[in-house]
Amino acid sequence: MAAAGGKSVLFVCLGNICRSPIAEAVFRKLVTDEGISHEWNIDSAATSTYEIGNPPDYRGQSCMRKHGVPMSHTARQITKQDFLSYDYILCMDESNLRDLKRKCNQVQNCKSKIELLGSYDPQKRLIIEDPYYGSDEDFETVYQQCVRCCKCFLEKCS
Repeated sequence: MAAAGGKSVLFVCLGNICRSPIAEAVFRKLVTDEGISHEWNIDSAATSTYEIGNPPDYRGQSCMRKHGVPMSHTARQITKQDFLSYDYILCMDESNLRDLKRKCNQVQNCKSKIELLGSYDPQKRLIIEDPYYGSDEDFETVYQQCVRCCKCFLEKCS
């Protein structure tokens, strides 16, 4: 849940074990490095129930270790409360976006701005593809996209 008076962002993908925990970890490191982590509430969640309770995919964890980005997360599904408490809900693809908008319509007084994380990409790669069925290189691509997008998102929100 978002801290009172602070800014808040929830990163969302289908299962919350690949893309969204990578984005969460990247953004958390960015605000920590900037010395503004106290200003932010950051988390990630899934649109589905597939992976609830599981840690991030081992390939994503390996990629984060390689880049020196701490990652600690347990997959969870987005809740109605998330739509009431997070300023931004940033998702990875059109399917996530449709699911989130549908869920948001069921919540009275939804305050979250729901967007594609890729809408912040200076390289204009709107979709962050799911690397689950891919290779280590696909996780690296997700990481690089998340770094670009999270930096631009942070600049916009600062």
